[in-house]
Amino acid sequence: MKKVLSIILGGGAGTRLYPLTKLRAKPAVPVAGKYRLIDIPVSNCINSEIFKIYVLTQFNSASLNRHIARTYNFTGFNEGFVEVLAAQQTPENPNWFQGTADAVRQYLWLMEEWDAEEYLILSGDHLYRMDYRQFIQRHRETGADITLSVIPIDERRASDFGLMKIDDSGRIIDFSEKPKGEALIKMRVDTSVLGLSKEQAQQQPYIASMGIYVFKKEVLFKLLREAVERTDFGKEIIPDASKDYNVQAYLFDDYWEDIGTIEAFYHANLALTQQPQPPFSFYDEKAPIYTRARYLPPSKLLDCQVTESIIGEGCILKNCRIQHSVLGVRSRIESGCVIEESLLMGADFYQASVERQCNVEKGDIPVGIGTDSIIRGAIIDKNASIGHDVKIINKDNVQEADREGQGFYIRSGIVVVLKNAVIPDGTII
Repeated sequence: MKKVLSIILGGGAGTRLYPLTKLRAKPAVPVAGKYRLIDIPVSNCINSEIFKIYVLTQFNSASLNRHIARTYNFTGFNEGFVEVLAAQQTPENPNWFQGTADAVRQYLWLMEEWDAEEYLILSGDHLYRMDYRQFIQRHRETGADITLSVIPIDERRASDFGLMKIDDSGRIIDFSEKPKGEALIKMRVDTSVLGLSKEQAQQQPYIASMGIYVFKKEVLFKLLREAVERTDFGKEIIPDASKDYNVQAYLFDDYWEDIGTIEAFYHANLALTQQPQPPFSFYDEKAPIYTRARYLPPSKLLDCQVTESIIGEGCILKNCRIQHSVLGVRSRIESGCVIEESLLMGADFYQASVERQCNVEKGDIPVGIGTDSIIRGAIIDKNASIGHDVKIINKDNVQEADREGQGFYIRSGIVVVLKNAVIPDGTII
């Protein structure tokens, strides 16, 4: 894997994940109580022995830079690195990144300095665990110019994805973006060619792209330099290349979730608490997910009832009820609170007890969840201060709302309280 260079696409403004992306890049959004989205593809790379990793981003990259600098320090004995490349203006290109392919194109001058034969291109907002060594091995064995990682899909979900058609050798010969009706039936393929059993192949007769690609170096450089007007890999570069190049499919038959929307992000986080077996587990010693070591104390639970939940380290919970929820690092929950089916991202710092007491006496609200508050079906971003007797329950079942001045948004019926927001005592949302 020494000849492989990995490029993680940090995405654009992250509008589908707004307001979680209001103050941070999409790959820096916290997930599962203590990780960030970027930790997933970077950890997959490290576990696959790929140590040369670039992360391309152009929006709010300060916290992402900070996280990567604090987390991924390889020793001086190898050439490993994880480095953020933000969009920049140059005399040749005065524009921002115009798309996934354009982002890579603008940094080709830097990437060609490395002695790499294959370029692995990944997305920064997916939840999955994958050994890229098998993916790259398949790419080499088939002599492919480009290989796409694909997932098998059943008929019910097929119209939500960009689908592909393959021949008997696994070569991709046709693409269709979210087809329906007759166009959908035409995209049926025999997925047993890619390694599924006959029964599985009948149940899942479609294949969809995961947005994960491996390119031969010379093919990537040629495609990007020849067609400057093409700015997107999935919609332009790869479909056009399939006519003249050997574009192969590699089947990934395991858990994979695109968590690029508020709804998908919320459900993927809560699914981690499922019993007896969550669809994705962070408890895998052979392929751990790495993140920044914070050296926090253990969590402290004082007379609490906690069911089917994940509690990050360094939390203090007093006489409360937590059900089917994920609590991030340094969460503070005061007595009398009920937290149900919610994602709390915790805090970046501790407030000393004296400071918290002074805040209360002055009428200010300390960071955390105040006494006797109820939170149900919500996402509470970091460092939020929720007052006493607050009810965040979406009592009117509103599906979409922008209340930035009041410190929250509603997306797909999920209340999202902003980072650093202050919700006054007695508020009902």
